[in-house]
Parts: sequence; C-alpha cells; structure tokens
Amino acid sequence: MASPRRVPLLIDGQWVRSESDRCTPVIDPATQEVLSEVPQATEAELARAVASAQAAFQTWKEVPVPQRARLMLNYQHLLKQHHDELAEIISRELGKTFEDAKGDVWRGIEVVEHAANIAGLLMGETVENVASGIDTCSWHQPLGVCLGITPFNFPAMIPLWMFPLAIACGNTFVLKPSERDPLTPTRLAELFIEAGAPAGVLQVVHGGAAQVDYLLEHPDIRAGSFVGSVAVGKHIYRKGTEHLKRMQCMTGANNHMVVMPDANRGQVVNKLVGSAFGAAGQRCMAIPNVILVGAAQEWIPEIVEATRNIRPGVWSDAGAAYGPLTTPVARDRVREMIAQAKADGATCLLDGSDCQVEGYPDGNWLGPTIFTDLEPEMPFYCEEVFGPVLCILKADSLEEAITLINRDFRGNGTSLFTASGAAARKFQHEIQVGQVGINVPIPVPLPFFSFTGWRGSFHGDLHAYGKQAVRFYTETKTVISRWFEGDIPSGPNMSINLR
Repeated sequence: MASPRRVPLLIDGQWVRSESDRCTPVIDPATQEVLSEVPQATEAELARAVASAQAAFQTWKEVPVPQRARLMLNYQHLLKQHHDELAEIISRELGKTFEDAKGDVWRGIEVVEHAANIAGLLMGETVENVASGIDTCSWHQPLGVCLGITPFNFPAMIPLWMFPLAIACGNTFVLKPSERDPLTPTRLAELFIEAGAPAGVLQVVHGGAAQVDYLLEHPDIRAGSFVGSVAVGKHIYRKGTEHLKRMQCMTGANNHMVVMPDANRGQVVNKLVGSAFGAAGQRCMAIPNVILVGAAQEWIPEIVEATRNIRPGVWSDAGAAYGPLTTPVARDRVREMIAQAKADGATCLLDGSDCQVEGYPDGNWLGPTIFTDLEPEMPFYCEEVFGPVLCILKADSLEEAITLINRDFRGNGTSLFTASGAAARKFQHEIQVGQVGINVPIPVPLPFFSFTGWRGSFHGDLHAYGKQAVRFYTETKTVISRWFEGDIPSGPNMSINLR
C-alpha cells in the first residue's frame, strides 16, 4: 500500500515538503481511512515562513490599494469556480454533508467579496482648519505580519475570515490551520496563488501547540486571530498579549433559543432541529439548548418526533441530515456526557448513543439525542457538548429565560422566536449576548457587519471580519500639517495649543 500523501508547507511562494519526522494522520471520520499526513513543522521552517512574510511585507504594503482589491476580485472568482470541489474536500476530510460543506465555502467567499471593497474600508478622516492654517487627517496603515490559527469545524470559512482581509489591508499572513483537516486550507492557498498573490504574502504552516507557541512568541508577528475552545483560546490570548501581539480570540459557546407560545409552531420545530443537529452539532453557533416558555412546552412531543425523522450519514448520501463527529475521541466524549446526564437524573427523550450507519461500521456516528429535566449545574447543560444533542429547558416567563441565559459565562449567540415585537425588543435589549436572532436560529452576521461574540466567548477588543477586522489589521496614523507662505513670524508657542 502506498504511503499517504504528506501535506506540504507553503513558504515563500513554494510548496515544500517538511523535514519534520513527526506527522499526524488526517483521517476520514466515516471510514477511518488515512487520507494524508500533516507534518509538525520544525522551528527552522517556521522561522523561514515568518522571515519570508516579513520580507514580503516591505513590498506588499506599497502595492496600491486598487491592485490589492483586484487580487481579491480574482480570488473570489476562482473560489466560485471551484466551489463544489472545495466542498467535496471538506466533506471527505471532515464528514460534513455536501450541502453543509457548500455553505461553509460560500460564507467564506462572502468575506473575500467584502475584502474586494478594501479601498472604501480603508478610507480615513480629514478636517480642514482645525486651527489657523492647520489641517488634520488620519490614515489606516497595515501592521506587518499577521497570524491565523483556525479550527477544524469550518476549514474554508474561518481561514477566509482572516487572511483575505488582512492581506487586502496590506499585511502579510501566516496561516496555521487545524491538523485535523488541512487539505481544504491547502487548496484555498493554491487558488490564492493562482489568483495572483505574490510570493511570501501568504504562508501556510502546520503543527500543534508547540508550533503555535513559537509563532505567538515570534517578535516579527504583530497580530493573531484564533477560533476554538475556551481553554485553548485563553492560553493563546495570554501568550499573544504577553508578547505584545494584538489578539482576537473567539472561544466557545453554549447558545440558547427561546420560544414564546405565540411563535409559529412549524417554523420553530424545523429551525430548531436544523440548528441543533446540523453539522453534528459541531458549530460554535449551534443551538444545543432551547427554552420553551409557558404553553410552548406542549410542543415537546412534536420536537422529539421531528428529530426522530433525521439521521446521520456519509457526505454523498443526499438523505443524511449530518455526518460523523470529527474523531473517535470526540464521539466517545459525547457518549460519556450522555451517560453522565442520565446518571445525574436528566430525562432522555431520544438517545443516539448506539447509532450505526449501514456500510460504515467504523464511522464516528452519534444519533440525535434530546434531554429534558436538566438542572442548571449539570455538566451536560453547563459544558459545550459539541455534538448532535439538544437540552430542552422550561421557563414560566421571558424574564426567567433571559436570566437563565445571562447566567452563562459565555455570550456567543442566541435566538428568540415570537410574534411579539415588544417581547423581541425586550429580549434583544436585555440579553447579554453578542449575536441575537429574532426568528432566526443561527444569527451569523454577513461580512459587512462583524462576528461579535461577548464575554467568555471572546477575548480581545476588535472582532472578526467587517469594519472591526479592518481596524484590527491596521494602525491609525494621524497627520497634522501646516504649510507656510513666506516667512510668517509669530514668536515661539510655549503652550500645547495649536495656533
């Protein structure tokens, strides 16, 4: 049997085979077939990547903004041409259904389209005659070398949240994608080079915690972006800021949907099932918790029945609702949490622990699982399960539901389903969560806004994509100027006032 292909590194515009003898297998989660091997880059390789990015920055920052925008226009055109190809790569290495994988690619393309508008996004401000004959203006200038550390669950969308905007702003970029599914980011980088990106503007390196720490400690890296778990995100944020990096870390979620009795019943059931179990629950914006208020609690049998009608399957199965979990370890962790919830006294209305998919006995399968009668301190409710599970909670009023959500230390996303404008306004005003959907189950903003998780779901000051990302990837320079006509003696100005 031939050895699996080793995923290359992209350094200085060239795809190179890593000299590392340490590799991690990339495994199809439906079959356990080894698709490739991803190397743990050596320190020398990481140093070369950063040095190349730093050298490329000296020329890339001088490239006119319209030319950078045209690169993004070329890139989004190629991404659209290869949309289905990218989706199939995602499906094979991550297990997502083909339709879900296509959505992953498309939401990334939208950010690249936004980056193509970089000239307008970089416009500064100016005021004439702030004092006698003195004008002031501000410019947004690039930082330098930026770093992106991306998770497994969106191998196209989240890298595309990061490097296109950073590079459009005039920076260069080092991407360290998840070692679980590196084939998609590799193809993204290949297409970026094909679009016309100069050598060194984008580097792609691979590895784990040691490689991330090296990059965060490197003095030539100015800013870092991360998406992943709370524990890892806290470490990365501390490490980056200790080394004087500008950091944005999106970390963990435990989202809730609140359902009022006046909501559209059919819409609620369909949207809830899709948002709770889509992508096997492996989304930071999934809805693992629903709070049914008052008479909406009567809908539980209908929710259970609708969920019973969905099933997991392989990516090429058009009837599958979602795919396998990413690893056997992830599957076993969720199974253990299901068993613990039962032992803690929660009521299991639907149990997918022993799910199997015909023809794929080695897949990381879990069927949809529903619990009710949970206590707020139970780990199954408190922790981010990251699997195809749903906790059904009950509340007597909207106020009680708001209190329950605000008590959670995370604040990534939440939704309210109602026909009442007054209830919607109260909810969106009082809830301490950064992204709120009103009759929308997964409120992920389009890229001309920003992805705005709050509290324990975010560490940093400026969020991903949108206007905030442009500010994150740039420094503001303020210029105060006066031009004299001839010799205008005025004597020394001994105060700080402009005159």
